[in-house]
Amino acid sequence: MSKEKKRLLSASPLLFTLFSVLTGLLVGAVVLRISGYNPVQAYRVILDGIFSRPSYVAYTIIYSTPLILTGLSVAFAFRTGLFNIGAEGQFIIGALGAALAGAFLNLPPVIHAIVAALAGIAAAAIWGGIAGFLKARFGVNEVIATIMLNWTALYLNNYVVTLPGIKRPAATATAFILDSARIEILPLWKMSEAGRAWRMAHPFWHDILRTPLNAGILIALFLAFFCWWLLNRTTLGYELRAVGYNPDCSEHVGIDVKRRMISSMAIAGGLAGAAGALHVLGWTRQAAELAAMEGLGFDGIAVALIGGASPIGCIPAGLLFGALKYGGSKLQFALRAPIEVVNIVIGSIVFFVAMPRLLQILARRLKRKKETGGDSHAA
Repeated sequence: MSKEKKRLLSASPLLFTLFSVLTGLLVGAVVLRISGYNPVQAYRVILDGIFSRPSYVAYTIIYSTPLILTGLSVAFAFRTGLFNIGAEGQFIIGALGAALAGAFLNLPPVIHAIVAALAGIAAAAIWGGIAGFLKARFGVNEVIATIMLNWTALYLNNYVVTLPGIKRPAATATAFILDSARIEILPLWKMSEAGRAWRMAHPFWHDILRTPLNAGILIALFLAFFCWWLLNRTTLGYELRAVGYNPDCSEHVGIDVKRRMISSMAIAGGLAGAAGALHVLGWTRQAAELAAMEGLGFDGIAVALIGGASPIGCIPAGLLFGALKYGGSKLQFALRAPIEVVNIVIGSIVFFVAMPRLLQILARRLKRKKETGGDSHAA
């Protein structure tokens, strides 16, 4: 194969994504025009809502952080042959575990934040591992198991946050996490007299620090590169991917397939739990009673598809999705566009970005199955 052809093939995923984004924007423009809104003005509002102020960029990053992590959760499971629909429930469990550890443990700063985050991750890893165990031990499809566990997580959360001693007075939420468990950037200093004076003297940083920008994005980036390293540079990652490609062959060469299924779902659960934990420790500071699922776990499926089921690909995909969600919300205020129009615009872009990726992944899997079937038939 020539070097030019190799470069074209390596560049095609990026070109495919860019083409899909443009197609989605075009469809969104048509919907806006039909609805009576100027699409050029609408997209200008979205771009201004993302880039016109430092605080808008900060909020875009805040919105993107849990999406990167839930996308990582879905992508990791997919790379190992499993479909994790349970990132939503794992997100809820991770948030609940971090909120309880952050509110009721008394530990030094930094250490407290680490312990609270690990508590949420561990709780969600166990939750994800349940689905892996059910599949490995009883053959229960992980899609069915994780969907059911989503609802179990929702109602478990609602039960726990209203228990006496956990529920905050006059609220249907847990007690606020302690300041020692917060991962927000300089939360106490920026509200102090010295911090306010410094901020007023530096308008750029003042605008950023007025947001709840936190260390969550740094942890998300670290976990994305860690997952890439784990899958591509370790024996465990090789075994997990081998089980995903061909469980029968993996078992034949001595890999414990059932254990690796549980491990994969536990890791995927922990990643989604990290999203919930960092969301609580960095922004909401509480776990609240939920009338419905928040949707960040389900959005992670779209992020994983946009990112090509790649841990590194989930970073720009999560940032894109977060930017669309945050910038798109400004249409309601600027143009008085109903939320349905905003969702159609975002949905159109996500649809055209995700569908080519999904078709490519399915085509590759069908090709592998045919090759495997052909080899076994010949044998």
